[in-house]
Amino acid sequence: MFTPQGPSLRELAVQALSSVEHGYDLLAPKFDHTPFRTPDSILDAVGRALRPMGPFRAGLDLCCGTGAGMDVLRGLCRDSVTGIDISAGMLAVGRAGHRAGAAPSMAWVRGDARALPFGPAFDLVVSFGAFGHFLPRELPGLFAGVHRVLRPGGRFAFPVTAPPRPSSPWFWALLGFDAVMRVRNAVWRPPFVMYYRSFRLGEVRRELVSAGFDVELQALPEFGTRPDGSPRCRMVVATRTPDAASL
Repeated sequence: MFTPQGPSLRELAVQALSSVEHGYDLLAPKFDHTPFRTPDSILDAVGRALRPMGPFRAGLDLCCGTGAGMDVLRGLCRDSVTGIDISAGMLAVGRAGHRAGAAPSMAWVRGDARALPFGPAFDLVVSFGAFGHFLPRELPGLFAGVHRVLRPGGRFAFPVTAPPRPSSPWFWALLGFDAVMRVRNAVWRPPFVMYYRSFRLGEVRRELVSAGFDVELQALPEFGTRPDGSPRCRMVVATRTPDAASL
């Protein structure tokens, strides 16, 4: 799963015993050589699915890490692309690896996704692979914050893969990982929040609607279907409805 350029087992253990912020600071120089980075196949599929919904002026990558989602936004947004992340180390690696061009402009902001330091400045917000770092009780505030920073009619989009079946080894691997993390957080401080099975599509959809979004699910056909015909991967598109005053 890891390339020779990736972190060692000892480095991963040190990261896992740190806070989320400090853990990613430590992992940042080698993050792009781990399976934690969102695969290019998913990034490209989301970019293709979003392109017909544009053009977009300003985009935000929520929990941008080293900037994989920033590359998606650069192909979709005309004016500006902003990434926000709590880890200064991840932002430093991302900033160093992305050359600023004439358009769109790029900005890297250190901040907490649960308290976004922006007004309604964006037409598109994306996020890739970060939602396991938020507890279910934090989703209402997180989604309300995204709603607040979008312009009326703006979209919040992210991919969601279908959960593995109980007959799959991945089901038990993820269940075991989450169990280990819960034990670790019960006996060790600071906590490291990373749960693979807590971000459930039905609950997420309800919370998005409660935050004021219209929600659509779009299959990403590149990843095929499961035996029951359901998509293996979907894109959630949550649209901030125009305010009554703007109609």
